[in-house]
Amino acid sequence: MIDDTTPLARAAEHSVLARSGGLRSTGRPESTRVLVVANQKGGVGKTTSTVNLAAGLAQLGQRVLVIDLDPQGNASTALNIDHHRGVPSTYDMLVDGTPLADVIAECPDVAGLFVVPATIDLAGAEIELVSVAARENRLHGAITGHPHVGSAAEAGEDRFDYVLIDCPPSLGLLTLNALVAGAEMLIPIQAEYYALEGLGQLLETVDMVKKHLNPRLEVSTILVTMYDARTRLAAGVAKEVREHFGDTVLKTSVPRSVRVSEAPSYGQTVMTYDPGSSGALSYLEAAREIASRPAPAPAAR
Repeated sequence: MIDDTTPLARAAEHSVLARSGGLRSTGRPESTRVLVVANQKGGVGKTTSTVNLAAGLAQLGQRVLVIDLDPQGNASTALNIDHHRGVPSTYDMLVDGTPLADVIAECPDVAGLFVVPATIDLAGAEIELVSVAARENRLHGAITGHPHVGSAAEAGEDRFDYVLIDCPPSLGLLTLNALVAGAEMLIPIQAEYYALEGLGQLLETVDMVKKHLNPRLEVSTILVTMYDARTRLAAGVAKEVREHFGDTVLKTSVPRSVRVSEAPSYGQTVMTYDPGSSGALSYLEAAREIASRPAPAPAAR
């Protein structure tokens, strides 16, 4: 009998099953879960975590929508989605009111994964939205207006199980739209000294949004990224984060990985670029953890 508990065996299994589409499915949530992936500190693995968790969830049998809300369009690049100027995008949805259904593209590399790309036009959206009525509710209205968002009874078998919103590294109007649209927040934290700097400001913003705009919002998930097990510093940061945030922190940490960094340059996530790598296995396990956790209890809006 083959021992499938060793790291090498797990890597081989994921590599084979990811390429054949044969990963074991996880149970679908009863209703669409909308997760905002945000951290105003750049370089913490926010976009990388968004696309790889999305791919991992899709490989586990979930129907997943990624909304690229960053004008740089890095999530669109990693998911091999065209995002040049003129492509239907988040800009059209937010500024022009184009329905969400009309700006969705299907990821060619991962079944069950869909994307709303971001074009460079989105860079001007912050200014253009200033004079728009209910400007912070534009994304929420677009998401809830889609027929495949909602409960199993409302949206049926074709419903999206997860909507992951990749935010820009700032706390501007685009991120505010995401915080109003989501019920859950996922914060990637880099396992380095400066990791917790700025986190207080982010949590204060979350509290303000909960108080004034979106009482449903909860910080449901924290993911430690760029973890280097060889250093005391990484272990110390991870320990401090776990002591402070408890079970909100996923048990799985994502290690520093050259393969994770290389994948976007090939228009792929690490889940398809190198399914047997430590980064891919970690993101798959993190996705499994998220799928196994219940959604936070909804608060009255």
